[in-house]
Amino acid sequence: MEPITELRPVDGPVVYGYLRLTRVSAARREALATTLAEHCRRHELFLSGLFTERGDSGRATSAFVGLLDVLELPDVYGVVLPTASHLGPRGTTAERRRRIERAGARLLLVRRSRRHRTPIPGPHR
Repeated sequence: MEPITELRPVDGPVVYGYLRLTRVSAARREALATTLAEHCRRHELFLSGLFTERGDSGRATSAFVGLLDVLELPDVYGVVLPTASHLGPRGTTAERRRRIERAGARLLLVRRSRRHRTPIPGPHR
């Protein structure tokens, strides 16, 4: 499949990245940030910024509040995450997802969890 813009420089839809990091190495942090940037490049999205939450709390962190603030800016398309687990601990994931959607932003996942994957059609063995 060819890119829509045929690799011409354009300002793609603006997205912001979000990472929740608990006890990860600098190398892992860099790999996750690189993954988000590469995903945006492949899908012709403009990664405008990256918010990083450090810790395991389910409370509203300054990183998440900052993310919600930028989602109020005009022309913001969505939020990109490596997986849905980066939204927070189990109890807060659904609420954070709702808050992002209420802001009018799309939630884009680089990789879906196994629970949410749809089977690939094809011959059955």
